[in-house]
Amino acid sequence: MRISFFYIIIAGFFVFTSCSEYQKVLKEDDVKAKYELAEKFYKEGDYKRAQRLFEQIAPRYVGKPQGERVMFFFADTYYKNQDFYLSGYQFERFVKSYPKSDKIQEASFLGAKSYYMLSPKYSLDQTDTDKALSKLQTFINTYPESEYFAEANAMAKELTSKKEKKQIEIAKQFNKLGEFNFPILVSAMTALDNFVSDNPGSIYREEALYYKIEAATNLAMNSTDNRKKERLEEAQDSYNTLLRYFPETKFKKRADNLQERIQKELNRFPEESK
Repeated sequence: MRISFFYIIIAGFFVFTSCSEYQKVLKEDDVKAKYELAEKFYKEGDYKRAQRLFEQIAPRYVGKPQGERVMFFFADTYYKNQDFYLSGYQFERFVKSYPKSDKIQEASFLGAKSYYMLSPKYSLDQTDTDKALSKLQTFINTYPESEYFAEANAMAKELTSKKEKKQIEIAKQFNKLGEFNFPILVSAMTALDNFVSDNPGSIYREEALYYKIEAATNLAMNSTDNRKKERLEEAQDSYNTLLRYFPETKFKKRADNLQERIQKELNRFPEESK
């Protein structure tokens, strides 16, 4: 117990000394002392205090040899402190200021990753997602041999899927609203067609093709006789498209039920018109 108490006293002494040194240097105008202490805190993982010191000295190092190092550490303290808006901004500044830096790849990647970290869930506004995708794509195109390439590519795919999820959910919402307001089904079908066209490799392609059948069938069933045959045939084409691309589709049972309704209704028309 005496040994433990002794170590607590020693630890407390060093913390007190460190705090006193930090407060003293923070208030003084000695740029060199602030730089040395900031770097010390950074290496020790004390990013909050390092950030405060780097913030004070960064303007004084603009155009100087140490400026590149200071600016990178300053940006990285924001990243380490999970202040991703400011880390993204500061890394962008670094990339523009030091395009030939040895840290350019890392700074470009961390800047893009900062915006990736800000990307919200799919149901919310995707402005930050768009910015992150743009930054990641620029990085991927610029540094295909980078050690960060695989991670950047994985993040870009994740964000792309998130945007696709938002698109498909909007189209499905149109489809649902169309159950009570049939003209909205036209918007649902257009949205689903656009999704399939714009996202040929999407993991939601199968889902989009199925909901196109559902929307087309409901629209046809609630159409006047002069439009019904044409719309039933469009629903039939949608069914065939789903089965052509996904013969073992997870929506097979539901799609077959809709197909039966389509065929039953088409049988009302003369044989030569089928």
